[in-house]
Amino acid sequence: MPLFCNHMAMNEQTRQMIDVDLLLTWGAGYRKYSKGEVIFREGDIGYNYLQLVSGKVRWVNVDEEGKEFIQAFVQEGESFGELPMLDDGPYVATAIAEEDSTLLRLRKESFLQLLREHPSIHFSFTKLMTMRLRNKFIVLKELACQDPHRRIITILSQYKKAFNHVEDDEKVKVELTRQQIANMTGLRVETVIRTIRHLHEQGHLEIVRGKVYC
Repeated sequence: MPLFCNHMAMNEQTRQMIDVDLLLTWGAGYRKYSKGEVIFREGDIGYNYLQLVSGKVRWVNVDEEGKEFIQAFVQEGESFGELPMLDDGPYVATAIAEEDSTLLRLRKESFLQLLREHPSIHFSFTKLMTMRLRNKFIVLKELACQDPHRRIITILSQYKKAFNHVEDDEKVKVELTRQQIANMTGLRVETVIRTIRHLHEQGHLEIVRGKVYC
């Protein structure tokens, strides 16, 4: 992951990473979460900047019947749940440890002061949020389409963009289950299975020993 200034690393799509030593200097602390443990819930008030050091986090909305709609998977080095740091509102989704994970947490007041004293980080943070908002508009537009092929292609395209230095014709293994893709697109898992098979037959993706490559 390329360094941005001396404090932040990010790919050209969605990733951000403030230098760990800098966060620790400002008073950040480590917190471990076990697989399946809730980090915060939708509607909670946010008090900390969060950055994933190791593991993986699932960011979801849950309906009244307990069905999940997956907003995103947070990878190592990424920050998440930043909106309460900026608008004093509650979290808009629930974060769950997808596997055993370690986070760095920095108090909101310290994080905001860090931004004030490091304009380059503040600018990069703003750019990151703009990129995420732009990608969200693209995804929402396609998810509004009734065609399951377009829904799945959009999700897989955004998944592939999260990787650094990947050429358009280079195949990336999709580390998502059919159920997770269903939870990200609002489709039934049976529809996802059938549509992925059709996309494979049409040459839009590859299935090798049950694994999907896009």
